[in-house]
Amino acid sequence: MHGYARGYVVFLRRPYAGRLLGATLLGRLPNGMGMLAVVLHIREDDGGYPLAGTLAAILGLATAAGQPVLGRTMDRLGQTRVLLPAAAVSAAGFGLLAAVGAGPLPLAVTAVVVAGFATPPLEAGLRALWPDVLDGPEQVDAAYALDAASQELLFTVGPLLVVAAAVVSTETALLLTGALGIVGTLIVALSGPSRRWRGEPRAADWAGPLRSSGLRVLLLSLACAGIALGVYAVAVVAYAEREGSEAASGLLLACMAGGALTGGIGYGARRWGPAPHRRLPWLLAALAAGYVPLVLAPGLPVMSVLAFVSGVFLAPVLACSFTLVDRLAPSGTVTEAFAWVVAAVGAGSSVGSFAAGFGQDLGGVPGAFAGAGTGGVLALVLCLLGARTLRPRAAPAVTAETPA
Repeated sequence: MHGYARGYVVFLRRPYAGRLLGATLLGRLPNGMGMLAVVLHIREDDGGYPLAGTLAAILGLATAAGQPVLGRTMDRLGQTRVLLPAAAVSAAGFGLLAAVGAGPLPLAVTAVVVAGFATPPLEAGLRALWPDVLDGPEQVDAAYALDAASQELLFTVGPLLVVAAAVVSTETALLLTGALGIVGTLIVALSGPSRRWRGEPRAADWAGPLRSSGLRVLLLSLACAGIALGVYAVAVVAYAEREGSEAASGLLLACMAGGALTGGIGYGARRWGPAPHRRLPWLLAALAAGYVPLVLAPGLPVMSVLAFVSGVFLAPVLACSFTLVDRLAPSGTVTEAFAWVVAAVGAGSSVGSFAAGFGQDLGGVPGAFAGAGTGGVLALVLCLLGARTLRPRAAPAVTAETPA
């Protein structure tokens, strides 16, 4: 075996590594299920695409807002005391939406806000745990690569689970979304590494990781990449209705995620140099090139190929970004910094969902897909404009403030 391929095997043999990775993926399945489950449920309840897209956008924005808040709390209080209550509250939000449907509207909005904001920050928490669980930077880098690749299973398995559960009812799909989040979170939060983990001392300022200019540039770029993901989640539902195939939306989501899984594993199987800030623009350029042809929205066989190709560089972009975050985040802010990555992608995805709903009304299926290429190009442009800030610098001295 070569490079990270050997690293995959080595780090998965470490105590807790496989359990933490698998349980985190299980607990994060709602991230791959939530938006599609919301759109299908609102459409089933006779809500229009603008309403369905708006509620999906609110879900994503609430998740984006909640992740840094919960991440900062975890840096201060530890993981278990934050993860368990958050998972229960988020599941309650999905349950409320299953009960009320598209109306009354204030209750529907409340439900998606609660479900999103309380989403447990498992993704950020796992990346904060890796240095404690693994031996040395090489294993941690391998973990980031496999993490970025394997998380695409969320967007392969998740949509298929939603489509399968929706055969029973769209309410079942929402309840299943919340339940899976609770089960995965329980396994992670009750593990030894999660219960023992505490954040490092941090500087006494409100900005936390956002005082790093490079991290701010990276977050803006990833938010634009997230626009494409949000566009895609809504546009594939419109495409499926146009084609008269209920399964087409889940299939196309799974194809894109399959491309990302393939690209991520391939990216991680190679040993890269120590300059991720130089590598990221090339990866973003390839990602944007994959998104642009989706606007053609051809027949399902060709569209499935385009969907697969559009995902190939997604996991490499994320894996490279994780390495940059680890180098750019100030001391004591690592969980919050990774949570901001989740928030940035989620916020962009929400904007994309909102835009796709109205784009479908204005321009049909091609109009729904139009924002995907735009988001990818914007991500590249922002990265190029802020390229100098992405060079990791030495962390400033920390003025003592210890976590509670």
